[in-house]
Amino acid sequence: MGKLFKYNSMYRGTIIVWIAVKFIIKIYYFHFKNKIWDKKTVKKWDNMLYKMALEYRKKAENLGGVLIKIGQFLSTRTDFMPDVFIRELNELVDKVPPMPHETALSIIEKEWGTDIFQHLSHIEDHAIASASIGDVYQGTLKDGTEVAIKIRRHRIEEVFHKDFAALRIVFWILKVFTSFGKKADLNALYRELVLVMNRELDYEQELQYGEYFRERFKEDTTIHIPKYYNYLCTEKVLVMEWVTGAKITDISFIQQHNIDIEKITKSLFDHYITQFLHPGKFHADPHSGNILIQKDGTIVIIDFGMVGEIKKEDTEQFKLLVQGFIIDNYDMVIAALDKMNFILPNADKKKLKKVIKETVDIYSDGSLKNIDSKIMNQLSDDISSIIKEQPIQMPADYAYLLRAVSIVIGILFAINPDMDIKKWAIPRIKKWFGRRSIVESVTKQYAKNLTEPALSYPRALLNFLESGEKNRKWDKEKHYFQMRHQFYLLLEVISFMMVVTGIAISILGFNMQFNTMVIIGLVLIGLFLFTLNLIFVNHYRMIRSRR
Repeated sequence: MGKLFKYNSMYRGTIIVWIAVKFIIKIYYFHFKNKIWDKKTVKKWDNMLYKMALEYRKKAENLGGVLIKIGQFLSTRTDFMPDVFIRELNELVDKVPPMPHETALSIIEKEWGTDIFQHLSHIEDHAIASASIGDVYQGTLKDGTEVAIKIRRHRIEEVFHKDFAALRIVFWILKVFTSFGKKADLNALYRELVLVMNRELDYEQELQYGEYFRERFKEDTTIHIPKYYNYLCTEKVLVMEWVTGAKITDISFIQQHNIDIEKITKSLFDHYITQFLHPGKFHADPHSGNILIQKDGTIVIIDFGMVGEIKKEDTEQFKLLVQGFIIDNYDMVIAALDKMNFILPNADKKKLKKVIKETVDIYSDGSLKNIDSKIMNQLSDDISSIIKEQPIQMPADYAYLLRAVSIVIGILFAINPDMDIKKWAIPRIKKWFGRRSIVESVTKQYAKNLTEPALSYPRALLNFLESGEKNRKWDKEKHYFQMRHQFYLLLEVISFMMVVTGIAISILGFNMQFNTMVIIGLVLIGLFLFTLNLIFVNHYRMIRSRR
């Protein structure tokens, strides 16, 4: 049935919207049912999220299109997605059956405006790689040069734009019926999603990115970026140099060819830290399939469909952010986050500053002097909690940056588990930050410490008054009330829609003189009118109880 309705917007839209509604109902029902959150409840919650993520992944791989790209996009959003969901989405395979060979050839001919053998002497009769957006073929140019030919999938733009319409409905549901709609800027998130996906559809944009990286790293002899044949590249077809090699994580290949692991690890580290620390574009999809190692130890970087950008002003703001933490100036921290567009317009900046300061204070008592993996994990969890619970939303480029950093670090340790990454990172970070900035920050911190004893007692009293248990309890009760209110509202809308559906079925059955259909419609009307009334009464009682 999925293949039959592959391009049907109603079919695809219904699946996408239903997945969202189903997950929202499950989450609300869980919160409704579990009022006490102990270890057992948390375990059940994680198990439910895992099953939801698994269901989404399987559905995305079957349906293809936007669902795969949404999953990959959401796997980068550590600012609001649960960790258990992200882990499962990271396993989302962007692999679908290739389009028919004849279709691929016809797309090439249409894009080139001529018979393909005007430029090629040979092309393989099967794709060597196939993903949701395009297939890759191996071919040979007239002069004998071997090339890789990337062809955009037939009607994929049409499928994406149909799915975008369904996504708009999903975002509206999230905005109206969930607390997430109040925490996140869903309009901005939707725009980012569409922008990122449209960017991947445009092969001319990918060509520009590939040439950008080839030019930027042309002096680095340890890294190779494939050459593109511009005269054969279009919006739907890319032709590039054919490269051979194994995945960068293929240890047996590395050992077989006596490649220096320390050398290639350092080369890969230098290549990516240059992108991550300095203004410019960065490779946002550096998984092991896009990083190859050749027999002579040369590292090849391929596929620039997913690229992020670090702007010069963002780099300066990030330096100010670091300085703010060093000198304990949280107004500077908040200002930097705001200018980097991390903080949503409706944020309570005073409360956010207080939360960040309290978290930093926990680790400022010497607990980080003897740092170990347990402390690092706890610190990571605390930072994630701040990002998820507070009105902070990472711009897409930063989400991709964090994902790219984590993937590269994972690859480095997979190749060379014993490497000393601090030995390589600290000199680069010091150089990036600037010696003068560090000296100024430490000097300001020293001057601040001289006045600390005089300010410590009134500050401690103020923190006690601001952080009373009563306020925390009230915030929790208020959040729980809002969730119940939104849950009832969602059920009321669904029930009303089912009543309308029942009326439509009854009218249709009456006009067609199909009595069974009329009966089904009347049953739906009666059942969901009763349900609507029941939900409304409980909803009304809950609202009155708060007065």
